[in-house]
Amino acid sequence: MSIRRFALPLAAACWLAGCAGTPPAPDASTVIRQAEDALGSTEMRSLSVALRGTGGTFGQAYEPTQAWPGLNYSIVNRAMNFETGAFREEFARARSEPRGGGAVPPLGQGEQRQVSFTREGLAWNTAGTAVVPVLLGVGAREHDLWLGTPHGALKAARKFNARAGRREEGGQSRTTLSFEVPGAFTATLVLDEKHLVSRIESTLPHPVLGDTPVVTQFSDYRDLGGRLRFPMRLQQSMGAHPVFDLQAGQVHANATVDIPVPDGVRGAKENVVSTAVAPGVWFLAGGSHNSVAVELADQIVLIESPLYDGRALAAMAAANALVPGKKVATVINSHHHFDHAGGLRAAAGEGATLVTSALAKPYFEQVFTNPNRVAPDHLARSGRSAKIVGVSGKHVISDGQRSIEVHELQGNVHAQGFMVVWLPKERLLVQADAYTPGPPNAAPPPVPIPQQVNLVQNIERLGWSVDRILPLHGRVVPMRELLVAVGR
Repeated sequence: MSIRRFALPLAAACWLAGCAGTPPAPDASTVIRQAEDALGSTEMRSLSVALRGTGGTFGQAYEPTQAWPGLNYSIVNRAMNFETGAFREEFARARSEPRGGGAVPPLGQGEQRQVSFTREGLAWNTAGTAVVPVLLGVGAREHDLWLGTPHGALKAARKFNARAGRREEGGQSRTTLSFEVPGAFTATLVLDEKHLVSRIESTLPHPVLGDTPVVTQFSDYRDLGGRLRFPMRLQQSMGAHPVFDLQAGQVHANATVDIPVPDGVRGAKENVVSTAVAPGVWFLAGGSHNSVAVELADQIVLIESPLYDGRALAAMAAANALVPGKKVATVINSHHHFDHAGGLRAAAGEGATLVTSALAKPYFEQVFTNPNRVAPDHLARSGRSAKIVGVSGKHVISDGQRSIEVHELQGNVHAQGFMVVWLPKERLLVQADAYTPGPPNAAPPPVPIPQQVNLVQNIERLGWSVDRILPLHGRVVPMRELLVAVGR
C-alpha cells in the first residue's frame, strides 16, 4: 500500500473519532423547548413572586474594595409581564451592619421602602401618589425582568435568538444558551441534566465599573402544582460581591400584571437649575443629586459629577455656560459610592482632572480601565485615560484670590475617604450624605443621626464658622438647621 493510499483512510478515521468524542452543538429552539417543558412555562405570559432574605447594597461599600454593606430584606415582591416587557418591584430592607452607604436608615432605625417600575425602555418610582421618572437604571431593571427567574430567562433566550452550546463543568457536559439584549446586557444560561437553569452569567454596563459581571444561581427547585416548577432559592452577585440571597414564598403564574406608563415619564430628561449662592459660586440642582460650580481665574471647578453620563454631561454643560471662555477642568468627588462617582468616567472623557480620596484613587484607576463594550460610555468613546489626584487629609486648589479646600472627614460610618469641600472666603460647606436637609420647618429626628453628629464634630475640629451648607442632596440651608437636627 502506498503512503498516499494509507493516509486518506487514516485521516477519515481520525475525523470520525473526533466527531464521536465532540457532539455537535445542540439546536437552540430544542433546548429552549425542553427547558420550558421542564419548568412548565411554555404557556406562561406573566409571573409574580414574593421573596425575602438577605443581600448587599450594590456600590455602597464602606471602603472601595470591600463587599457591599449587608441588608435584611423583609419584602421583595416582583411582578413580570413577559408579553409587554413590564416589571414591578416592591422592597423593604434594613441594614444588618452599621457602616456603608445607601438610602437605608441607620442600623436599628427602620426600613427603606421603594416601589419601582420599568416598561418600554422607561423607568420610574412611586412615592405615595407621586411618580418620579428614573433616567438611570432601565438596563438593570430589564435585567431583573428577563434574568430574575429561569422562566423569564428562557423567554428572553427565545426572544433574542439565543445560541446553544456546551461546556464542561466538574467533568460533566452542560448545555448553555447565550444571547444579547443590545445596549442592555449579555447573558449565558447554564442548564443541568434535567434541563433546568441552574445559573446565569451575565454582563451589565455600569457607569463606574464598566462591563460588570453578574452571577445568578437558582436552586431548590420544587413542583408548585399545575406543572409549574420554581427554584425556591435565588442567589446573586454583582461586581463579585453578593447582592441577594432570597427565599421564594408565594409564586403565581399568569396573574394579571398590568403596568401602564404614567403621564410625565415619557420625554423626561435631565434638568440642571443653576443658582448663584455667592459671587463665582453656583448651586446646580434640578435632580436627585446636586453639584456645585466654582469659578477660578483659569477654570471652573465642579464639585461632584454624579450618577451617570447623562447627569454628569448635563451638569458640566451647565457649568461651562456660566462663565464665557472658561470650562470645567477639575472635578472633585466627595466619595466612592457609585451614585456620587457615576459621572466621573464622563468627566474624564471630557479631559477633566479628577480629585478623590487617596483611598479611592487606585480603585478608580483600576476600574476605569475596564472595558465598556455592552454600551460604550463617554470615556470609552473619547479614547482618553482618567487623570486622578488622591487626597489624604487636606488638598487646596487656589488661584491666589479664591481657595477651595478639600478635607477628609474623620470617623464617619458612611464611608472611608469621605470628603467635604470648604470655601473659607464665602463660609460655604459642600457635603454629600453626611447631612441631607429635611423639608423646611420639619421636626428634627427623634434620635440624632450618627453621620450628622459626626459632621458637626468635624466642623468643630476644623474650626470652621459655617454660614450655609450646600448639600449634594436637597436644598441649601443655613448652618443652624444642621445644629437643630443634631439636638443643638
